[in-house]
Amino acid sequence: MQDLANQKIIIENNNVQLVPLNLEHTTECIHYALTEPTIWQYSMVNPGGSASAMEKYIAFAINERIENKGYPFIVIDKTTNQLAGCTRFYDIDFNNKAASIGYTWYAKKFQRTGLNRHCKLLLLTHAFEVWNLERVEFRADINNTASINAMKNIGCIEEGVLRNHANIENGRRTSIILSILKDEWFGGVKENLVKKIY
Repeated sequence: MQDLANQKIIIENNNVQLVPLNLEHTTECIHYALTEPTIWQYSMVNPGGSASAMEKYIAFAINERIENKGYPFIVIDKTTNQLAGCTRFYDIDFNNKAASIGYTWYAKKFQRTGLNRHCKLLLLTHAFEVWNLERVEFRADINNTASINAMKNIGCIEEGVLRNHANIENGRRTSIILSILKDEWFGGVKENLVKKIY
């Protein structure tokens, strides 16, 4: 069993560094919440629009790590040395060798720059090659076509749809479920993702 609360996991390459989210990142995250609130248009949890919402978002993410359920990261763009966004492992289940990747957001100037693919390569490599997981799951709002296409482009397989399954700010959400399995990762998904990195 991993003790996530006491692990300082830092994963990086030449373009991006993922470091554990902590309270010292609050001010920069609040800046994006106030200036770019539409980033979270399709998110289950929307910290955009107010400092208090972002503070709650960060506190929840850190608590998930303390409870060994998740591991949130701040994304640092190494070419600018700026905080570019946030992502995390969640629903971590070491007994069943499975986890989800999500709660991912990037400031607008870092979107469609290739940064997300670098992040996903680092996260998936850690999941399958360090934690030795068998399955990594992804979820997206059924209306978030950009996110769904991005997940399929890195090799995710669509599994199905959870219809009207959760409350969101303006009603109910329907989510698409996608995944990558360990055999798929080593059977070509990793190689193809590396080729798409820029």
